[in-house]
Amino acid sequence: MSDTSSTVTASPLPPLATQAERLIELGVHELARLPADDLRTFAENAGLGDGDTLLAVHPDRAPASALAPMLCRDGKPGFVVTDMPDVDRFAPCAVELPDAPLYLIAGLDRGDHMANWSPDEALPALTEADRTPLLLTEGIHWVLQQPAVLERNRCFVTIGSRLRKANGAMDARTPAIWISNGAGRDGRERRNAPKVGWCWWGNRHTWLGFASTTSRRG
Repeated sequence: MSDTSSTVTASPLPPLATQAERLIELGVHELARLPADDLRTFAENAGLGDGDTLLAVHPDRAPASALAPMLCRDGKPGFVVTDMPDVDRFAPCAVELPDAPLYLIAGLDRGDHMANWSPDEALPALTEADRTPLLLTEGIHWVLQQPAVLERNRCFVTIGSRLRKANGAMDARTPAIWISNGAGRDGRERRNAPKVGWCWWGNRHTWLGFASTTSRRG
């Protein structure tokens, strides 16, 4: 396992007011059944942000299946892999969200230093460092606001979202966001498109870190 130092955002996030306008431009406010002015007011009251603060919509209001196609890279829209039709059932696990439709996420880290770790290894390390893993929807919000955070060989898993099966056990799949190679069922036309997929809880991937945060607030 890698022991290199953590890599945070490559460049500052836009001011919160700019992030709000980006979500409005994409129609996220309509998806979330919120007036556009609610996003603007929330961002205004929250201040400019410090370049490391992300504006997010609660996953109950804006599910991953609806947000993923809003991603774009090389002119190609994002997509969810065909064998993950239950993507929206992956819910917050051991993560406390503000009880509000809009909230802020601070201290984002892509988790490059955990590349080639398994989710099973990464979660206790994040907990020990007083960090919590990102949800899938939070990861999508991050890439919507800062597309450059998704790089080839520098993508990330969002293990804050898990699916509990009917028997009470956790599904072994863990959501992740990376860049499609256009192989297999993705289709060649999707090469270089942002991709929402999954990996196994016990598997390691050299090109996947573990995105996390220090805090969330409403």
